[in-house]
Amino acid sequence: MRALRILLIIVIVLGGIFVAADRIAVNIAESKAADKIRNSQHLGSTPDVDIKGFPFLTQVLGRELDEVDVSLSGVTATAGGHSVNVTEVTAELYAVRIDSSFSSVVAGRADGAANISYADLSKAAPKGATVGYAGAERAAKGQVKVTGPLTDLLEGQGVTLPASIKAMLQGQKVTAYSTVALNGSGAVQLRAESLPTLPVPGFDQRLRKAVDYDLKIDGMPASIKLDKVVAGESGLRFSGRGTEVHLAG
Repeated sequence: MRALRILLIIVIVLGGIFVAADRIAVNIAESKAADKIRNSQHLGSTPDVDIKGFPFLTQVLGRELDEVDVSLSGVTATAGGHSVNVTEVTAELYAVRIDSSFSSVVAGRADGAANISYADLSKAAPKGATVGYAGAERAAKGQVKVTGPLTDLLEGQGVTLPASIKAMLQGQKVTAYSTVALNGSGAVQLRAESLPTLPVPGFDQRLRKAVDYDLKIDGMPASIKLDKVVAGESGLRFSGRGTEVHLAG
């Protein structure tokens, strides 16, 4: 019995050493992977990398990790020719193939998501338009609120307003509730369900162009195709999926 107890103690001690070594190895690997992703994707900050699964060392020997979660505080993208902040960027990577130095990191599948605030969406909107939260009920239907001074919206579309008409329209504000969707190319579409009747005829189509527009977002990972957008209280939440996603190498 004494020999059995000694054997059990040895097994427990060796198991603890293996677990400790495994955790040390995974921490080093997470740091190296984060640096590789930052450099290969030209990011302004280093992402947080969390390698899932245990034991890690056996996954390394097989050159494939079950799951790797990546998160980043924010990146800069371009929308409508304006720089916008993309925040809360996350990616869940599966079947991640690596080499011994982490110089090559390729995910067989990746689920990604990111947020763009209403303030940044307003920067990229047509001149005079401000994009904001439409309330819980309308947000649940995928709608946002687009507002702006009527004269600014029309002049932003190249309409020259005679002084008399501009004086008559001065102070009038347009409020529209627009449904947000993604088109086939991944661009964001805003389409108002209705617009107010203008006191001056002939400007309805110009106003429609100021409120209905497409917004192409460049700078997101090219290998992840956005397929869903949700309107939240602070902005729009985009999500998508990709295969054979190259993060380094």
